[in-house]
Order: sequence, then structure tokens, then C-alpha cells
Amino acid sequence: MTIIIGIDPGSCYTGYGVIQWESHQSRYLDSGCVSLVSLSMGERLQKIFVELQKIIQYYSPHEAAIEQIFMHRNPNSALKLGQARGAAIVALGLPVAEYSARQVKQSVVGYGAADKTQVQHMVRRLLTISHALQADAADALAIALCHAHSRFSLKQAGKTVRSKRSSWRSFRPPDTHHKT
Repeated sequence: MTIIIGIDPGSCYTGYGVIQWESHQSRYLDSGCVSLVSLSMGERLQKIFVELQKIIQYYSPHEAAIEQIFMHRNPNSALKLGQARGAAIVALGLPVAEYSARQVKQSVVGYGAADKTQVQHMVRRLLTISHALQADAADALAIALCHAHSRFSLKQAGKTVRSKRSSWRSFRPPDTHHKT
């Protein structure tokens, strides 16, 4: 059994999703959003860190995945998103895989240009969730599912995690950082 946390970082809302993966079956454990609206940037980063630390302590995930940063038209927005990602990565304190939005959508929906409603629908179906999901929480669950599908399909095929199909990159706390 492997517990995986997925993070959809944002400077207004940071989504998280926790799943359990066992015998090629995924099971929903938890999801939600950390609301950062009306806080200063420093307060936002601290809240991301503190709230994700609570989730990590409760679920003790074995693996983590986060959405890759993409370049916005507005460099200031990209900078804020990068800072939110950094706070989340540090809070996790374990190796973190990163996936592009296109990879996540392809893995969960089967179409790399799927829209948010399609992602929400497929996440709910794949995890047998009957209640509505916030968009950021659904995205975080999709990231966790993408990681599970990538990691365990490659493992089953006997390939290493660093194959060309996977964008697995390890981010480790500073004391154990290894260049990959």
C-alpha cells in the first residue's frame, strides 16, 4: 500500500489530494483547498507550509507529486506561483515528482487538452467520489492519480522511473539533496 499526496499549487488557492494505491486500485482518502485570499504574500506562503504540514502529519504519505510550473503571460504571476510551489515542496519534506498539466490530463482523461470539468468528472469516477469537488482539489487528486499511474505502470513494466515517458524528478530536503 502506498499513500500519495498530489499538490496543485496556487497563490490564491492551493489544492491537495490524498489517495491510497494498492494492487493497481486507487482509493480516495482526502482532498481540499488551502484558501490564501486576502493574505499578504508572506502569510500565504506560511499558510501553505503550515496547512500542508498538518496533512502530511495526519496521512504520512510515502510519495508526493506536484504540477510543474508553466510560464504565464504575466511574469509576476509566474513568480508568485513558483513561490507557492516552493512552500509546498518544502512542507512535504519527501521526494516530489512533477508533472505537466498536459501529462496529468492525458493520464486521467486520456486527452492532454481536457478542460477542468472533464478532469473533475474523471477524478470523481476513478475514485468513486459522490460529492462535488472544488476545481483545485480535483486537480490535486488528478496529479496524485497521474503519479500513481506513471510510477506503478513503469514499475510493472520493469522500467526505471527515469524513463523518457515520466517526468519524475526528486526534490529532497537540503540535507539529502541529490542531483538527478
